[in-house]
Amino acid sequence: QMQLVESGGGLVQPGGSLRLACKTSGRSFEDYIMGWFRRTPEKDRELVASVSWSGDRTYYEDSVKGRFTISRDNRNSTVYLQMNSLQPEDTAKYYCAAANTGVVDLITPSLWDYWGRGTQVTVSS
Repeated sequence: QMQLVESGGGLVQPGGSLRLACKTSGRSFEDYIMGWFRRTPEKDRELVASVSWSGDRTYYEDSVKGRFTISRDNRNSTVYLQMNSLQPEDTAKYYCAAANTGVVDLITPSLWDYWGRGTQVTVSS
């Protein structure tokens, strides 16, 4: 089993920034691609960003390209999501996930192996 714990969510004004972190334990972090999903009451989980085990390959959902950056620290078993220029439509609960695969653009939630409990991000003035 892998445990994933997200942090860094909160309330931010439009145009602001937040940095989410996901600390993992229990499994070899380097064996997994890592991703961030988000979910709203109107929309099921969508893959926002993901990163390969080495960090050399990434995927971003179109609406966040140029604004969000995913990175990972294999030494500390942590993955980050830097979110800039946040907009109200980014409001969602954000979930960290891990998958034991080499496919980075793994957009189907059911194919991911482990999930965190999520952290709420609210963008509002």
